[in-house]
Amino acid sequence: MERLPNLIGLDLAELTAILEAQGFERFRATQIWSWLYVRGAQDFAEMTSLSKLARAKLADHFTLERPTITTHQKSEDGTQKWLLKMPDGQEVESVHIPEEDRGALCVSSQVGCTLTCRFCHTGTQRLVRNLSAAEIVGQVLIARDALKEWALPDASATPRLLTNIVLMGMGEPLYNYDNVAKALRIIMHSDGIAIGKRRITLSTSGVVPMIERCGSELDVNLAISLHAVTDELRDQIVPLNRKYPIAELLKACRTYPGVSNTRRITFEYIMLKGVNDSPADARQLVRLLRGIPAKINLIPFNPWPGAAFDCPDWSVIENFGDIVNAAGYASPIRTPRGRDIMAACGQLKSASLKLSATERAEIDRLIAEKDQAQGLEISPISSRKNTGSGD
Repeated sequence: MERLPNLIGLDLAELTAILEAQGFERFRATQIWSWLYVRGAQDFAEMTSLSKLARAKLADHFTLERPTITTHQKSEDGTQKWLLKMPDGQEVESVHIPEEDRGALCVSSQVGCTLTCRFCHTGTQRLVRNLSAAEIVGQVLIARDALKEWALPDASATPRLLTNIVLMGMGEPLYNYDNVAKALRIIMHSDGIAIGKRRITLSTSGVVPMIERCGSELDVNLAISLHAVTDELRDQIVPLNRKYPIAELLKACRTYPGVSNTRRITFEYIMLKGVNDSPADARQLVRLLRGIPAKINLIPFNPWPGAAFDCPDWSVIENFGDIVNAAGYASPIRTPRGRDIMAACGQLKSASLKLSATERAEIDRLIAEKDQAQGLEISPISSRKNTGSGD
């Protein structure tokens, strides 16, 4: 049976065109847009500003298909994670991280991931496909449903619980740029969900050719998954570095449109015990980032079944942060959130797998297959007492 066109995920111009092709007046598009992205309508029958005849015609020709919730988990710290099933049965995860007066939704951009970052659970999964704009926007709609944030009567009296979007879920957003960009424009539209570009952060492992385009076209905040201060190490833990080494990546950051002391690039640095956590690493990180308006997020490694790494002692992380901070860079240590439901940074995977340590070989095999497909030969990572150059 042929699937009906989905109105979710169309920009306003596309929505107008597809409705006019079915004989609807142009102004109906703005009405339906408001029902979708201001009121969160899930059924045409809810759109009471349209006649019953118009609603019936819409239902005959279109759908408002969203992802469906496979599982919904809530952490002891209030973090919520959804495992969402797409129309073809593929699944992704998204996570809401609440703060006192705001909250961020961590959104996925791909089913699986094309990259093989060694510390990331998603990296052990084959890339299945890119998510469509509808499937990316759908994650936001599901979260707003759960948080009851549709058409709040008085936003000033009722603080929003979903104020920020971070493209830090499953997948590499810049390898699905067209769909990500389309989804973000829908999310940012002032007459809809209206989450502004200053509240949206796109995180990339370093797809250098796409960074300038992202800044010039979307003007959202940029986060870089750096995690190492030498090409030798980054080649191993972020294999994309072999294609776009650190010097090229940082050059793209220095020229990112709009970067300034009031709008800094965030560098994410996951702390791996005995691998990248030495004082020498911290000093080299400062040298690398000199001249770039930057903030460094230090992320304690979040374990997952079969992981080859450990998290450093808290004192080691604090000492690392003190060195970076003394050089004038804000270096907050990210408090792990949602660990008890595998919702923390690096733990997302589209299926809840329970692996023993003996199954690590299978994980390594999958990673090796992906590396081979990308023409990479990655040697095993050995723990180091010291990394980086200099004192």
